[in-house]
Amino acid sequence: LLLPAAATAMYKKWIPNTNFETASNWDKGRVPCASDVVHFEKNKLISVFVRSPHALTDMYLPLNGELVLASGAEFMAFDGSWDPGCDSGTTVRFADAEHHAWFNPTLWQAVSPGGELEPSRRIFFVDEERVPCRYDDVIFQPETSFRVNVNSSQRVIHLRSISLMGQELSSPEAWAGYLRGPSAPLQFHGNGTLLVTGTSCPDKSGCACGNAPDSHRICTALLEASGRQCPVPACQNPLQPLGHCCRVCGATISLDFTPDFDLQKYQDRLVQALLSQPKYSSVRMAISKVHKAQTFLGVIPRSSTPRIQIVLIDDEVGAQTSTAVEQMAADVMEDITQHGEALGISSGKMEVATSNSFSRQAGSHALSRITVGMVLGLLFGLLLLGGIFFLYRKGKLRLPALRLPQPWDRAEDPVSSATASDKGFDNPMFDV
Repeated sequence: LLLPAAATAMYKKWIPNTNFETASNWDKGRVPCASDVVHFEKNKLISVFVRSPHALTDMYLPLNGELVLASGAEFMAFDGSWDPGCDSGTTVRFADAEHHAWFNPTLWQAVSPGGELEPSRRIFFVDEERVPCRYDDVIFQPETSFRVNVNSSQRVIHLRSISLMGQELSSPEAWAGYLRGPSAPLQFHGNGTLLVTGTSCPDKSGCACGNAPDSHRICTALLEASGRQCPVPACQNPLQPLGHCCRVCGATISLDFTPDFDLQKYQDRLVQALLSQPKYSSVRMAISKVHKAQTFLGVIPRSSTPRIQIVLIDDEVGAQTSTAVEQMAADVMEDITQHGEALGISSGKMEVATSNSFSRQAGSHALSRITVGMVLGLLFGLLLLGGIFFLYRKGKLRLPALRLPQPWDRAEDPVSSATASDKGFDNPMFDV
């Protein structure tokens, strides 16, 4: 069974909307009724989709905004007749939508290409990848309006495509044309610029998400939604996966790979061979390419190296790590030992944080590489010394002569200095 999340393209759907009929968009928590006065803030930019007819007593509109009416939608003046669901007319204000941020992972949802919610919960994303990545497809639901704050540490936010109002925009030209229209400034605001490229990830080993520069925005938004602090893991020495905001109990596996590695095929292999087994029914997996920072002396940033990161957690156990996670991690490492070369995996390193222990295990390929490196280094050193000795014996290499101080040299020094000191100093009054 191939899980839908293993499909090549990643689709992320924006959850909030600014629809007129959405109760949470109003300060009273309900849709305005006939005897109400509707009030939009005068200086707020807003786009509002209206799905059905509405009778209202009065309505104050913003200076710059739009009401997008669906077929059959309209506004009518309230004729004063009795409305059983609207006894007490009051002023109902449209809520502020300015705070809905692009880099808030709680406002996005992984979906299938058709926009439906993914039925499988077996594959998950680390927090940075819950927000659309540079090669993802973004979906704004048809017949909805929205407003998104795209403030970013990046000047340009790259995407493969954007679908809105039922229309997919998958080329730079099509997206540029939409941005010139009247709706775009009402839907997108902030210092970031969205750029639709229409291109998929060109590397079969996968592409990094690209949201690392905005990781602080992602984690801040996530923690604000969950109490402003990470939950305390129940295990000792919890793990910190790259791209994830909080530490977790579970297992991580870091893979070095060769040009033959295919991320999609390897993910499918893990899903079909391991994750689909009944004994791993509670285990969830995240797998993606990440960039691990390299430092000099453990402090000074030097460069970053691409790695494939696998994260395993157990939903049933929650904050602790189950034996199922540990066993699946061990199975992954065993598979690497047996088939790593054919899969394009040169080494694997496993870390497991359990409720009462913490263990690390390096893959056999990594160990063999270290052993080979040590042997080659030793052979090179011996060859170098042998070459120097050979040239010296042939007379083609002269080593500088070193004169070592002898014991009698050191013994004579005090005598000579004492003799010199016996002369005292010259006195012109008594010199003859």
